[in-house]
Amino acid sequence: RCQRWVENCRRADLEDKTPDQLNKHYRLCAKHFETSMICRSSPYRTVLRDNAVPTIFDLTSHLNNPHSRHRKRIKELSEDEIRTLKQQKIDEAFEREQATQELNESNEQNTVSEEGGEEQEEKAVPLTVEERENKDYLKSLFEILILMGKQNIPLDGHNVDELPEGIFTSDNFQALLEYRINAGDEVLRKRFEMTAVNLEYCSKTQQKQMLEICESCVREETLREVRDSHFFSIITDEVVDIAGEEHLPVLVRFVDDSHNLREEFIGFLPYEADPEILAVKFHTTITEKWGLNMEYCRGQAYIVSSGFASKMKVVATRLLEKYPQAVYTLCSSCALNVWLAKSVPVVGVSIALGTIEEVCCLFNQSPQLLVELDNTISVLFQSNEEKGNELKEICRSQWTGRHDIFEVLVDLMQALVLCLDAVSSDSSVRWNSFIAGRAFVLSSALTDFDFIVTIVILKNVLSFTRAFGKNLQGQTSDVFFAASSLTAVLHSLNEVMENIEVYHEFWFEEATNLATKLDVQIKLPGKFRRAQQGNLNSEVTSENYYKEILSVPTVEHIIQELKDIFSEQHLKALKCLSLVPSVMGQLKFNTSEEHHADMYKNDLPNPDTLSAELHCWRIKWKHRGKDIELPATIYEALHLPDIKFFPNVYALLKVLCILPVMKVENEKYEIGRKRLKAYLKNTLTGQRSSNLALLNINFDIKHDLDLMVDTYIKLYPDKVEFQEDFIPSNNSEVTEDA
Repeated sequence: RCQRWVENCRRADLEDKTPDQLNKHYRLCAKHFETSMICRSSPYRTVLRDNAVPTIFDLTSHLNNPHSRHRKRIKELSEDEIRTLKQQKIDEAFEREQATQELNESNEQNTVSEEGGEEQEEKAVPLTVEERENKDYLKSLFEILILMGKQNIPLDGHNVDELPEGIFTSDNFQALLEYRINAGDEVLRKRFEMTAVNLEYCSKTQQKQMLEICESCVREETLREVRDSHFFSIITDEVVDIAGEEHLPVLVRFVDDSHNLREEFIGFLPYEADPEILAVKFHTTITEKWGLNMEYCRGQAYIVSSGFASKMKVVATRLLEKYPQAVYTLCSSCALNVWLAKSVPVVGVSIALGTIEEVCCLFNQSPQLLVELDNTISVLFQSNEEKGNELKEICRSQWTGRHDIFEVLVDLMQALVLCLDAVSSDSSVRWNSFIAGRAFVLSSALTDFDFIVTIVILKNVLSFTRAFGKNLQGQTSDVFFAASSLTAVLHSLNEVMENIEVYHEFWFEEATNLATKLDVQIKLPGKFRRAQQGNLNSEVTSENYYKEILSVPTVEHIIQELKDIFSEQHLKALKCLSLVPSVMGQLKFNTSEEHHADMYKNDLPNPDTLSAELHCWRIKWKHRGKDIELPATIYEALHLPDIKFFPNVYALLKVLCILPVMKVENEKYEIGRKRLKAYLKNTLTGQRSSNLALLNINFDIKHDLDLMVDTYIKLYPDKVEFQEDFIPSNNSEVTEDA
C-alpha cells in the first residue's frame, strides 16, 4: 500500500524507503484523496476507507509559481536528531518551570518563617509541560470511564453487523470523548490535533488497563475500611454470566467506624470447573490481589445455584483447613430450605428447581399473566377464599425464596397448570407467541410425574427444617434458641431415615394423588425406561425407583449438610448471642458466655478481664431502671453510648455481628447485594463487564483521579509517551492540512 502511494505521488526519491520510515517521517494531505475515499466521524477525526489511494495531483501548477520551485523537501530526521529536539523542548519547559518554582519557593520560605520555622516538606520533582499535559489528558480519560461505569454505559457502541457496509461509527467511549472535545475540553483538543492522526483516541487495550485501575482504586476504598475494622466475613452469590464467562460475585461483611454492619460488593472472581483450582484462585485473589488478611476472616458463606454446591463446599473446606476461625455458615439472605434443596446432588432436583424459577420468572414478566392466574385461583378456591387470597398475595412476591416454597408450589400446582394450558391453547391474539410458547413448554414440565414426585418429596423432607430455618432468619433471640433446637431436628430426620420405607410410602401416595388430580400418568422416567428396554427381568416399580433414586439420597444429604453447616464452632458462636441483653433477659440473666467465648479469646483486647467484664455487663442489665428497655439486637447493643466501657463485650459483638448467618438489621447497609441484583437484571449478558460493574454498584464511593493517573503512569510508563507513529490501517486517518 505504501508503494502505491509513493508511485502515485511521483516521488522517486522515496522509492527506496521502507514502509516503517515512510510511516514515521512523511504525511500526505487529505486533498489528494477522492471525497468518496474519506469518512468523517467528527470535526477532529478523518478516517480513510481500507482501499484508499491518493489520485488527485496537480503536477503542473508549480511551474507557474516561482516560490514553489525552491520549496524544501521534508528532511528525514534520524533517531538521535528526534531525541535531541525532544530534549531541547523539555529543557526549555524545565527552565520556565524552574523560574516559577523559585518564585513559589521564596513565597513558601517567607510563610514558614512567619509560622515559627516548621520543618519544610520535601519538594516534589517539578513536572515538565509535556508530563503535565499527559496527566491532564489521562485524567480526562479516567473521568469518562468512571462516568460510563456509574451510568452503566457499555464501552462498545453499535455492533459492526448492524451497520451498512462502508459506514463508520464511534463506540460509546469514543463518542463521549468527541462530545467532550466539542464541549471545550482544550486538553483533549490539543492532544488529538497534535498526535498522529491515525491513532485511536484510546485503544481497547488501554481502555482495559485503565478500567482495571479504576476498579482497583474503587475497591481499595472499601477494603481500607475492612482492614481498619480488622474482622470480616466473605460471602459469594450465585454464579453469573459476564460476557460469556462464568463469575462468582464476592461480597464482604464488616462493622464500620460508626458501628454499622455493612455488606459490600468487592468484585467478581472467574469461576473454575475444578473445585481445587477454584479454591486456590479464590484464596489467592482475596489475599494477594485484594490484600485481605484471612487470619481476620471469621465467617464464610456461599449462595449457590443448583449443581454448584459441592464445588463451593470444597472451597469452604480448604479455607477452613488454613483458617479454622473462618466459620462455614448459612447466609442470612437465603432461606435454609432453599439452600438445602439447591445442594441436593440429585439431577431431578436440579431440573425441578430450574423449572420453578422459569415459571416464577414468566409470571413476573407479565402483569396480564398474573391477572389470569388470580382468576384461576379464585375459581379453584371458591370454598376457601381466605386460602385463595393468601396464594394470590404470595404469587405477587418472590415466592421461590420462601422457607415453605414447596408447600406453596404443591398448593398452586393445579392453578398453575390450568392457567398455562389456557394461555398456550388460546387462539386469540391476546397472548404473543413467546408467552404462549413458554406456557406450553412449562405446562408440559409441570405435568411430568418426575417433577411432581420430586416437589412432593422435597416438601415432606424439608418440613422438618422449615421452622428451624425460619428462626435463623428471625430476631436475635430466635437465632439463639434455634441453635439449641438443632439436636431435635437431626433426631427427627434420623428417625425418618431409619423408617424411610414407611415415610416414602406416604410421600409417594401424596404424589400419585396430586398426579391423578392433574390427569398425569404415573410412570417411571422415560430415560430409565429406555435404558431398561433390553432387560426383560426388570421389575422395578415407580415407588421403589423414587425411594432409591430420590428419597434416600435426599434425606441422607440433608442430615449431613446440617451437620456440616452447623459445626461445633458455629453452634458455640451462636451460643455467644446470649450477650445481647434481650436474650439475657429471657434466660433470667443466668448465662455463661465465658465458656463459649473461648474460641474468640485471641480477638479480645483484654482477655484476662473477660470474666469480670461479663459479670458487670449482666449486672448492668439485671438492675437497670424500669423505664429502660433491653436492646434486642446486636445492632442496638453496638450503638449503646457506654459500650466503650465494655471493650471485650464490644469486640465479641462485632465478631458475632459479621457472621453471615446474622441478618443485616439496617437495610440501607445491605445495598451491595441489592445493587448487584439490579445491575445483573438491567444489563444484557453480552454488555456486562466485571470492571464497569464494580463502578456501577459502588457508584457512591469516592475516587481519587490523581491516584488513578499516577498508578497508570507507574504501571504503563511506555503508554504515556507522546506517540507519533503513522501506520496505514483499515481505519487509517489523514490530516486536514496541506
